[in-house]
Amino acid sequence: MNILEGMNPQQKEAVEYTEGPLLILAGAGSGKTRVLTHRIAYLIENKGVKPYHIMAITFTNKAAQEMRERVDQIVEFGSESIWVSTFHSSCVRILRRFIDRIGYANNFTIYDTDDQKTVMKHLIKKLQLDTKLYKERSLMSAISSAKNEMILPEQFEKNAGLDWKKKKIAQVYYEYQAELKKNNALDFDDLLVKTVALFQRCPDVLEFYQDKFQYLMVDEYQDTNMVQFKFISLLAAKYRNLCVVGDDDQSIYKFRGADIGNILGFEKVFPDAKVIKLEQNYRSTQNILNAANEVIANNEGRKVKRLWTENEEGSKLDFREFQNGFEEAEYVTGEISRMVREGQCKYGDVAVLYRTNAQSRLFEEKFLLANVPYKIVGGVNFYARKEIKDLLAYLKTIDNAQDDLAVQRIINVPKRGIGAASISRVSVHATEQDINFYDALLEAPYIPGIGRSLNKIESFTNFIQKMRTQTEYYSVKELLEHIIEETGYVKELEAEDTEESKARIENIDEFISKIVTYEEENEQPDLSGFLQEVALVSDIDSVDSDSDYVLLMTLHSAKGLEFPYVYLAGMEDGIFPSYMTITGDDPGELEEERRLCYVGITRAKKHLTLTSARQRMIRGETQYNKVSRFVRELPRELVDLGKDSYRDSGNKKERMGEFPDSRFGGMTGKKSSFGNTFKPRQFTVTKAEKLKYGVGDTVRHIKFGVGEVLDIVDGGKDYEVTVKFDRAGVKKMFASFAKLKKI
Repeated sequence: MNILEGMNPQQKEAVEYTEGPLLILAGAGSGKTRVLTHRIAYLIENKGVKPYHIMAITFTNKAAQEMRERVDQIVEFGSESIWVSTFHSSCVRILRRFIDRIGYANNFTIYDTDDQKTVMKHLIKKLQLDTKLYKERSLMSAISSAKNEMILPEQFEKNAGLDWKKKKIAQVYYEYQAELKKNNALDFDDLLVKTVALFQRCPDVLEFYQDKFQYLMVDEYQDTNMVQFKFISLLAAKYRNLCVVGDDDQSIYKFRGADIGNILGFEKVFPDAKVIKLEQNYRSTQNILNAANEVIANNEGRKVKRLWTENEEGSKLDFREFQNGFEEAEYVTGEISRMVREGQCKYGDVAVLYRTNAQSRLFEEKFLLANVPYKIVGGVNFYARKEIKDLLAYLKTIDNAQDDLAVQRIINVPKRGIGAASISRVSVHATEQDINFYDALLEAPYIPGIGRSLNKIESFTNFIQKMRTQTEYYSVKELLEHIIEETGYVKELEAEDTEESKARIENIDEFISKIVTYEEENEQPDLSGFLQEVALVSDIDSVDSDSDYVLLMTLHSAKGLEFPYVYLAGMEDGIFPSYMTITGDDPGELEEERRLCYVGITRAKKHLTLTSARQRMIRGETQYNKVSRFVRELPRELVDLGKDSYRDSGNKKERMGEFPDSRFGGMTGKKSSFGNTFKPRQFTVTKAEKLKYGVGDTVRHIKFGVGEVLDIVDGGKDYEVTVKFDRAGVKKMFASFAKLKKI
């Protein structure tokens, strides 16, 4: 096999340059995964490098799996020795082996966002913080940002100076890390921070991995943050055979701590670095690429490159402006239905992209009415559903009983009759004795006031202890089946005999299927390994390329994906780019928004449609926005505005005239699909004096079914209620319209 066969000159050069630092600037759709996988094969077959000396890192499990499959096909013998994984997965593998060197047990638990929230709620209560000043999310965000910058609690407190609010956050940071340590748990950020700490404190461990990974490749380098850069630079310091691949024009994760300076400044860190540009695109038509090039050229902080293709020129981009968001969603729904009906495409060929999650609601409603199958990426994660989290908590407790969150979640699930007062006494005992909650449960006979709950607590701990002794003999599937059988979890759901309980049983069945898949795909499957894999699942991993449904997702979620037909919705100043970036002082914020637009445009392979609305309801208020400046940056010859966005009694659609000077493609005299001039509906909101439900209550919605109230905000004119529905996910709605009923 000729590894270089079919490659363009720049791709060949990138594959053959194997020694020393290398920066590959890979434009969208330029075949970077092919370059990386063939580079690995070239190292092994042409340079004689042992497979176990190679490490390839990317950001998502989906990308890692795709790269792994390609490497296996090309390399064949010995490919299993190559580390192809995400940053987090790589760090977990390292920490599972050596984290005991820095004071943790090797069977640590990985906390997801819900677990972090639970810890933060506890700390806010413990430290008696004002919940108006200190929100869970803002505290978690501040701590995460600090970790991304490698700032530990001591340094965070020092940096706070005389700022009393930051000093209080520093106190929370200390307590948060102490709580995680007590539970033998790490959050996602800790996986990297602790690995870097391990390397810095244990030079022998670092040298072991430096010798192991003499050739290091990093994909999506533009998305790395400070701690990821530190991890990479430490690993590559000895042999310096570091190849990074990325596109500064697709750096869109600053809010997660990504530092575009890592890719823009690569040559400063490595002055002898070779730079190769991949500008030939294999995905899109030339018109789509021309549009992307024209938009991104307005950014100053970038390395100049221009995408081109040997593909056809393709059709012009469509731009459609509507009176409001309802009509925008109606048009997109109608166009998708028409294309499928006429055999132009399948539902799975289409994606609707938008700037914020909230924009999905109108599309969902229109899709449901038109029977258009769809899936939201970034909705309720399968593993965040109650029944799945309950069963995971059992597995976590069996694997690591130091995890207080997991134990406390299941102590009364299903109900065992252990009273709240007894649980409180156990918690107090745990605090006084400085032990874990589970260890305190084991000491229940010696805790005053436990009373009749003692037998029930002992029954629970005996069950957990028995299951822990079986982990060597039972598969993960068998463990879960024993848990379900002995706790009667599914029997309770069967007894409910409702649509919701049936759906939960189906989810549990799917969970068992996931475990079987894990056991089939791993040579040495075990409970810790399964819990690790589940903890590292991301939203994009749930995208099934073989399923036939329209994907609804934010532009951030769409990174790394491609679709024949793409709709970019909500193209208005104030929506995209966001109001904050337009009015802010940092021009870098607007440049990141423009990069996000570039990512959206380059997701399209055959055709791209941009849509906007003259008026849009935001937080209950009607806003009037200009057409997005990103649309106005497009040359007119690339955009088709000629077709009316509305079907009017089968009349032939007429072309529009020139752009008005004040707006790009302003459309006047719009008619609805029934031929009548559009008139906005008037709503009269009657705010209730007091709601009949509160945060934490279970409620029912006429359309979305049963859910739990997560938050209630008094917006003045009405209450804004956030509900996590079992089947429809998280929804925000106004109380007057939602008509929720407590159950």
